[in-house]
Amino acid sequence: MPHADPFPGRPERINALKSALKERIVVLDGAAGTFIQSYGLDEAGYRGERFASWNSDVRGNNDLLILSRPEIVLEMHRAYLAAGAEMIETNTFSSTTIAQSDYGMEALAFEMNVEGARLARQAADDAASPNRPRYVAGAIGPTNRTCSISPDVNDPAKRNVDFDALVAAYGEAARGLVEGGADTILIETIFDTLNAKAAIFAVQELFDRLGFEIPVMLSVTITDQSGRTLSGQTAEAFWHSVRHAKPLSVGINCALGPDLMRPFVAELSRVADCALSAYPNAGLPNAFGGYDETPSSMAKHLSEWAKSGLLNIVGGCCGTTPDHIAAFARAVKGIAPRIAPATPDGMRLSGLEPFFLAREAS
Repeated sequence: MPHADPFPGRPERINALKSALKERIVVLDGAAGTFIQSYGLDEAGYRGERFASWNSDVRGNNDLLILSRPEIVLEMHRAYLAAGAEMIETNTFSSTTIAQSDYGMEALAFEMNVEGARLARQAADDAASPNRPRYVAGAIGPTNRTCSISPDVNDPAKRNVDFDALVAAYGEAARGLVEGGADTILIETIFDTLNAKAAIFAVQELFDRLGFEIPVMLSVTITDQSGRTLSGQTAEAFWHSVRHAKPLSVGINCALGPDLMRPFVAELSRVADCALSAYPNAGLPNAFGGYDETPSSMAKHLSEWAKSGLLNIVGGCCGTTPDHIAAFARAVKGIAPRIAPATPDGMRLSGLEPFFLAREAS
């Protein structure tokens, strides 16, 4: 028996988001890491008071700031909302037991997701107006382990994680995000489709237990100009592998700048019968580890994508800032959103390449 979603206002916001995607290109926020790095935090800066005596180094654990320095996370969300973002991501990219094990903080992963969603919800609600809600995407990253690729070149069968462990980690993270008030679950920066399948399975299991569901968004990473994920799939093959999840949106983020990402966005746009998202990096990292694409240079690319009918959701990944997001919002304002293609009936399969067997006309 289905249950009503108990979180105040969430069903209404979800309906508003679905309507918005048909009316305009929705603007997502930019990079969390880039914003946080601007503070130049040292070890003590990451620890805050609560973790002052933690027994291992935590510098670089950006998700920990949700608990140790929530004012920084709130400032980030507010900056992106002020720049024109309608949807913000929770600062929970690495808030899984698997990723947090690097810091001995597995037991804090659930709390990070709950509090991360609450902080984003607070900022979004403060920025919302009666006619313009602000949406929170509950971010779940890929973890730092892969289910498809051996970590040892001398042992191709070796794995450092299995499907069940991923399901448990993703399920706990998703439960925290839902409890904290996220409007969607965003499974992002997917480099291994099997990891993504574990996340999808975990989220669907969670919805079955809760008796209600919220939309799921998927975003894959095409790692280089070969047009493939790290585990070897093309964008279309990836879509065939995850289409069963019936996501609100599918898209591409990270790894590439807008110039190199465009053909793969176009490939996915051609086949995906749901909303299409794209949030590229600000180019490839330079010799100093920085990013050279400016707000105006990126906005020119994204404006062309929008005018070519490729976008429903646009934002930025590594190297992007509130200034980038403000430029993107201006660049796509007033441009009609992409219309999802009608997909013919047939059997869709995928390995590394897609396979489509058209249904014979009667």
